[in-house]
Amino acid sequence: MLGARDPGRGGAAIESLCRLQSGWDSRLELLEIDVACQHSVLSARDTVVSRFGPEPAPIYGLVNNAGIGLGSDDMAAVLDVNTLGVKRVCDAFIPLVASSGRIVNVSSASGPKFVSQCSPQRQHFFQDPTVEWSHIQRLIDEVLSTQGDPERFRALGLGDINAYGFSKACVSLYTLALARNNPRLYINACTPGYIETDLTRPQARMRGVSPAELGMKSPAHGTVSIMSLLFEEPRGSGHYYGSDARRSPLDHYRAPGSAEYTGT
Repeated sequence: MLGARDPGRGGAAIESLCRLQSGWDSRLELLEIDVACQHSVLSARDTVVSRFGPEPAPIYGLVNNAGIGLGSDDMAAVLDVNTLGVKRVCDAFIPLVASSGRIVNVSSASGPKFVSQCSPQRQHFFQDPTVEWSHIQRLIDEVLSTQGDPERFRALGLGDINAYGFSKACVSLYTLALARNNPRLYINACTPGYIETDLTRPQARMRGVSPAELGMKSPAHGTVSIMSLLFEEPRGSGHYYGSDARRSPLDHYRAPGSAEYTGT
């Protein structure tokens, strides 16, 4: 298990899982990792290699779930975790993922919603199956150069400033490039849905309502797409899935339970 930034909480999570099933304590292990720190990511990779060896490839599945910044205006910090963090982890760990292994990049419905407000040219960019990381990095650099100026940001064809939505749109797009460049793996992105977590709970507090009244689901609901992409029969690579584990478009929101997206 790859942890995030809070090893204390991660350790408690492992303990709670081990209480669910006898014998799990010998199968679960917390590996601390800060996805915003290259040294931390590489150290975690080296720990895996030293423990299991590089051959045969020791990893079956990799889930990039770290995320911050819902409602934040700090574009650089949000991108550093939500987008660049995904790339750091994939760069470091993909060589350790066995053939036909799975990578699940946890994106968000905020991504397609963001893209839907972009100019037609940018909408095309965020759905381009030929995109490379260098193109995404170039756009990120352009966005950071606006320094939070709404007019300069809008002039890039990106609508209103939304650090979280932009970061997740980039994650979904990066997933397309990652899948194309790693055909031996099944690599997809998904949204867990509107889930009650430390990231979303403040939204309910600000409105003076409960998370359920705001439409948030339990963490268990947020695992549906992730578990499907990890363990069910593969349905392709380089796609984006909704919280109901059905394919969804990258340029507009598809409500859970509605018709599955069948486009390219």
